[in-house]
Amino acid sequence: MQFFRFDRHRVVHEVAATLKLAMPLIFAQLAAMGSSVVDTVLSGHVSRQVLGAVAVGTGLWSLALVVGIGMMMAVPSTVSHLEGAGERDKVGKVLIQALWLALMVGLLLLLLTRHAIWLVDFMGVDPSLRQGVARFLAGISWGAPALTCYFAMRGMSEGMGLTRPSMWFAFGGLVILAPLDYALMYGRFGIPPQGAGGCGAATAAVLWLQMLGLACYIWRRREYRGLGWDHAWHGPQWRSLAPLWHIGLPMAVSLLAESGMFVAAALLIGRLGASAVAAHQVALNISALFFMVPLGLSMAITVRVGHAAGRNDSLAVAYAGFCGIGLTLLTQALSASLLFSMPRALAHIYTSDPEVTQRIVMLLLLAGLFQFSDGIQVASGGALRGLKDTRVPMLITVFAYWLVGLPVGWYLAFQRLLGARGMWMGMIAGLSVAAVLLFGRFYHRSRTRLAVPGAAD
Repeated sequence: MQFFRFDRHRVVHEVAATLKLAMPLIFAQLAAMGSSVVDTVLSGHVSRQVLGAVAVGTGLWSLALVVGIGMMMAVPSTVSHLEGAGERDKVGKVLIQALWLALMVGLLLLLLTRHAIWLVDFMGVDPSLRQGVARFLAGISWGAPALTCYFAMRGMSEGMGLTRPSMWFAFGGLVILAPLDYALMYGRFGIPPQGAGGCGAATAAVLWLQMLGLACYIWRRREYRGLGWDHAWHGPQWRSLAPLWHIGLPMAVSLLAESGMFVAAALLIGRLGASAVAAHQVALNISALFFMVPLGLSMAITVRVGHAAGRNDSLAVAYAGFCGIGLTLLTQALSASLLFSMPRALAHIYTSDPEVTQRIVMLLLLAGLFQFSDGIQVASGGALRGLKDTRVPMLITVFAYWLVGLPVGWYLAFQRLLGARGMWMGMIAGLSVAAVLLFGRFYHRSRTRLAVPGAAD
């Protein structure tokens, strides 16, 4: 059976539409990642110990981060279906219920983050980093409720196809973070130096400013009128919360599985000393910066696929998904080229320590190898989110990252004595398995929809 007929004009149209949505999201993700770059660069020039503490603390915070963002990913998926089906008057109610969910999740994450220091002890991280990590987590934990509420509102806007506010507020946060980070970490303007703790507190403050700013923006802009606000203001309603929970929880678990692999790798590498931790953090920071491009594309793919699914157009679903995945592969080719051609120049941006620099270069060459598999897995995952297909992808990611990636990495790092290189080789294996299985899942879902319209829903 033929899958679907290639139409060059339709491909061009789909690529253009995806890029129009994706470009603000890519810049938003780059700005968000820029915050991590600011944290890493500033801490790296304080001391190796502060850089190591921020590295480990950021890894632990990222667990809370991905759970909160993952839960709120139910919002753009749900809103994009309503937008495609012409039911904008139901969007307001979705947002209000999402904000209730965001508040509950955010408060829970606040408590968990403040008490996550036990993981440092459990994983045997260098004891000299413990105090700095604890201070970082104590500061940044206060930003958890703001984070979840911000991404609920941002998800609604993106699901409607309004992606520029995400970019504006992300860059606004970055502009505020840099001087605030500097003042708190180094001790300026009468503020005593707070090191890693100041870094966490600065990030939390920026999260609250972003959340309040976006709330005011949505309230005042006419693009968000006509969304059924008159009937939306209710307390938590389980019948409305349940669909968001059922879609968002598997997404949160999927992101947690992937992020958890990287965090576990960072904590295990922590056994190798401060230099190994610092090199891993910088290399991961650089590769994550490149990852923001396919991540932004995947968010746009979710919206495009969701709009098509909402109007029950199976052919448009296939074009949106596969064109988005193909576009992502092009961006990853550029990323791989940069990582292979200039690893030392990238490393010198972060540190002048010769030992750490050499370790970073070695890891960046490995990062270049997983660019394609990383791009395919995130783009395919975005397409599946547009179909509200989250449970099977959750199982795929748990299998790929925790039953393949982490065990292979641990074996190569500590049994074959390859150190951080071995752990990164394991991550490559996990990402590759995820890429193959998630792409296969979307191919199967698309083909089923075209063969029997509505059967896959």
